[in-house]
Amino acid sequence: MPLEPATSVGEVPPVTSSSPRQPAPSIDEARAAAAGGAGKRAYVREMFGEIAPSYDLLNHLLSANIDRGWRRKAIAELDWQRRPDGRYVDLCAGTLDVAVQLAATSGFRGHVVAADFAEPMLRAGDRKREGQPISPVVADALELPMADGSAAGAIVGFGVRNLADLDAGLREVHRVLEPGARFVILELSRPRSAVVRGGYQLYFQHLLPFVGRLVSGHRSAYSYLPDSVAHFPTGDALAERLHGAGFATVRWRPVTFGIAAIHTAIKSA
Repeated sequence: MPLEPATSVGEVPPVTSSSPRQPAPSIDEARAAAAGGAGKRAYVREMFGEIAPSYDLLNHLLSANIDRGWRRKAIAELDWQRRPDGRYVDLCAGTLDVAVQLAATSGFRGHVVAADFAEPMLRAGDRKREGQPISPVVADALELPMADGSAAGAIVGFGVRNLADLDAGLREVHRVLEPGARFVILELSRPRSAVVRGGYQLYFQHLLPFVGRLVSGHRSAYSYLPDSVAHFPTGDALAERLHGAGFATVRWRPVTFGIAAIHTAIKSA
């Protein structure tokens, strides 16, 4: 069954409106969303739509470009060589960094469906996919427009903690994967070392929000980021959630002193 998205980047007309611009969400709203409040979905969608123009710059600046290496490691875990011509899903695809990196990997002959419900993020990264087998699709990770068992693998980079319902999202990925396929999660984590954690918290709670607000002009987005990491299950807790979603084999490993982690889950063959 072919992919039949309700909308795609190329089909969505430009948005025009004479309505006055609404004020950006407050830091209190960001904290409530990070904690999983009822307004999380709406906050996340609006926030990423507003920071899309500066997202790539800040992503690489605030991570000192370490994020590029993390993505390479996550893609290696996907084991796409099992099905080099298969269809792969990049969830919460944002500005397409993961999709482009996967599609450009030597030997890859498949197709990448890059799904995100924040259309401005997909538009901001659209220029990167020129000539690449990538289809950006405006779609919620909780309700993917794909048939059961139609994907050879799935990957998400720094997006799974933004899901309004984590368990529903994990089950949805399990649904669209074919037997034996892998799901790889690259996500920020919390270092175990007290020394590393101290410096990390200082940077993450104070410097990062300041720089983020200065560059993006958004008053709450880079306060949401550290708070969302603090509320997200990491390590063994996330592994248990993956098992609960139906994945048979789950493993994870920290990277860069535990600042981030890579989880790999395999659907039963």
